[in-house]
Amino acid sequence: MKEILLETYTIILPILLGYIVWLLKRQKRDRDANSKGTMLLLRVQLIEYHEEWMARGYVTKHGIQNFIEMYEAYHSLGGNGMVTHLLEEVEELPIKN
Repeated sequence: MKEILLETYTIILPILLGYIVWLLKRQKRDRDANSKGTMLLLRVQLIEYHEEWMARGYVTKHGIQNFIEMYEAYHSLGGNGMVTHLLEEVEELPIKN
């Protein structure tokens, strides 16, 4: 009886561990894709805000707060320095309520 259980564990355990590793890799791939998509959406929105406000010549208090929070989220996802330049330009605009 012990031999049968040992053989069963010897067969099932590697299969189970392999399946768990496959699931974890799949979850990581999905998480990475979601992070990349979120980062791209943030970048598009930040660029749109920047273009709108630069053309208008000012930014609102809530707008700049939102821009900074979006920038921080974008940056924490691995965004590049292009948006940092946009933030610097937006911060130079006058703030109107």
